[in-house]
Amino acid sequence: MIPISLYTGFNQRPSDLLTKKEPYKKYFIICEGANTETFYFTNLIDNKRELGFRSTVDIILMEKTGEHKNLSYAKSLVKFAKDKRNELIEKEIFNAETDVIIVIFDLDIFNAKVKDIDELFKEEDDHLIFGFTNPEFELFLLLHIKDSYNQIIKPNEEIILNNQKMGNKRPCEYYLWQQTNMNSKKNPLIGNLSKELLMAIEQEKYLNQDKEMCLEKISSNIGQILEKIIRGDR
Repeated sequence: MIPISLYTGFNQRPSDLLTKKEPYKKYFIICEGANTETFYFTNLIDNKRELGFRSTVDIILMEKTGEHKNLSYAKSLVKFAKDKRNELIEKEIFNAETDVIIVIFDLDIFNAKVKDIDELFKEEDDHLIFGFTNPEFELFLLLHIKDSYNQIIKPNEEIILNNQKMGNKRPCEYYLWQQTNMNSKKNPLIGNLSKELLMAIEQEKYLNQDKEMCLEKISSNIGQILEKIIRGDR
């Protein structure tokens, strides 16, 4: 049995039933975090039409369950993704010719404890791609707030990159809490930020999106990946 729960909003709205059509491409998302990322991507899936995703694209959140619920080590996530891909192919849920798994993880642990990130990136292929944030996913969420790059991220670049706790929160989590008054790890309403995805995509272009420099600079490429899906370039 596949130890995951698949969350997809495809063909669930009454308006969709008028032109019911099987998606020709699926994007399966596996996230490091069990809460914040789930809040975000379930909301994004619910609003994907309004955000510009084509009706022929299905975005599916693969929520880890059981013994894998708290699996977060990037290399273990990648192995997990490959194993699940093979299982989904056997069950004819994943089309090996067209579908893609996106593994999303933070890079803070690579700066602190783990090496050989180059070896990890070698695991990517046409149907397995990595979305990363340095230092943490809350950085990407901050980009959904108007002018957050100029007002928050750029002035505090060194603090964010050092990623030392401010009280009981890391910097991006702390700045996000200041702006939203929400605990991003506990409050599902943080997922409503996904409605500002297009703003986040544009602001992310001010950050490093290149994996070659992802440990040296504040980085995020999640918006870049989602923009390519919206535009049909991936």
